Formats: sequence, C-alpha cells, structure tokens
Amino acid sequence: MGEPILAVENVSKRFGGVKAVDGVSFSVARGEILGVIGPNGAGKSTLFGLISGFIPPDTGSVRFQGQDLAGQAPHRIAARGLSRSFQIVQVFSEMTVLETVITAALLRHDMRGAEKRAHEVLDAVGLTSRANRDPVSLTLQDKKLLELAKCIATEPSLLLLDEVMAGLTLAEAEVPLRIISRLRAEGLTCVLVEHVMPIVMKTVDRLVVLNFGRKVAEGSIAEVIADPDVKAAYFGEEPGDA
Repeated sequence: MGEPILAVENVSKRFGGVKAVDGVSFSVARGEILGVIGPNGAGKSTLFGLISGFIPPDTGSVRFQGQDLAGQAPHRIAARGLSRSFQIVQVFSEMTVLETVITAALLRHDMRGAEKRAHEVLDAVGLTSRANRDPVSLTLQDKKLLELAKCIATEPSLLLLDEVMAGLTLAEAEVPLRIISRLRAEGLTCVLVEHVMPIVMKTVDRLVVLNFGRKVAEGSIAEVIADPDVKAAYFGEEPGDA
C-alpha cells in the first residue's frame, strides 16, 4: 500500500480546561477520500487547524508526504502541497473573484502563470461568468465554490475541506461533489468534514468519527454506522439499546 500521504499520530490540543482534540490518530492513503464526522463541538475544525499549521498541537505529530510538519507555518505547509478550506467562507471585498483566485495561484506561479491558472480553475468550478464580480455579492453556493477554487489554485496533493457544502441544498451540493469526484480522478487526496450524511455517504471511502475530541470509530461507512459508540454520539443510544 505504501506510505500514507498523511499520518496523524496521537494529536491533542487543550484550550483552557477543554480538551478540544484528545489523542487522535489516523492516516490517509494517496487518492483516498476520508470523511471526518461527529457532533457539533467534536473537534473536527480544530483537528484541521492542527494538521494545516494554524493551531500548534500540545502533543503528537503530523506527517505529510513523509515530512514532519511540527512548527511549520501554514503558508509553508501549503507550499508543500496541503491546502484547506474554512468552515466560515472568507472573501476579500477589495478583490474580484478572478483576483482572489490569482492570489492563491501565486503560490506556484509568476503573475502571468497565476492569471492563466486562475482562469482554468474558475472554468473548472463554473465561476467564469462571475470572474469580475465582487465576491461579497455572490450567492452562498458561489462563495463555497470560490473557497474551493482558492484551494485548487494552489495545486495541492492533499485537500482538507471543512464543511464546504454546509448551508447548501442537496441539489446545490451536487456541484462541489462533482468537482471533488473529478479532482479525485485526477489523483488528488481529500479529507472531508461534513455534517450532511447523504453527502458523506455518496463521497467518502472511509470515515473517522470524533466525539468530545476523541476518535470513537474508524472504518468503512457500514462499519461506522453499526458502531455502538457512533450511535451513542449521534442518537444518544446506549450500547445494548434496541
């Protein structure tokens, strides 16, 4: 199977008296789509922050493509090929949609190359007609697509998507789902945080489940759904309940 593209080992983070992430370990194979699920407050976004360098871990390690990411700044990690989206969409009102994506593409290209790359990415996500728009004026769906476009423009090997479909209808979510599937076919690896289970079921190969900062289950969709700890986390069922 080879070395995983991402290996998270015993990662923990405490904020005051709250242990937001508590000894979490998992790995991601190249070309895989891994889903990370759990109730609100389970530690999913904090975990993404720890992996992408926005939050330093208290304990544990994160290795990406065989390299330890300890102490590396987010822009250095992005340059290595690990890109992430944010649960709350960030837009720059002083830039157009095109300029926003050009800025992301500058990680790998000079200005001329970045502009060419940005046009390619906007075409891929269906935002070409909005290239000269103010991002603030976009619909939620288009803002989510712009968030995805910024990530793609950095040409990552691994993409962390934090609820990139949150707030969308199931019909609207089909657009980013198609984009993610196409990227996967092109060799991109993805870790996906999502709450809407029909989306998760259609997209991921495996699941990691967090609850109160701890990993409570990991495996195929069928294995995770049948797990009593997952039922307790999501539905309040105690082991042995009918």
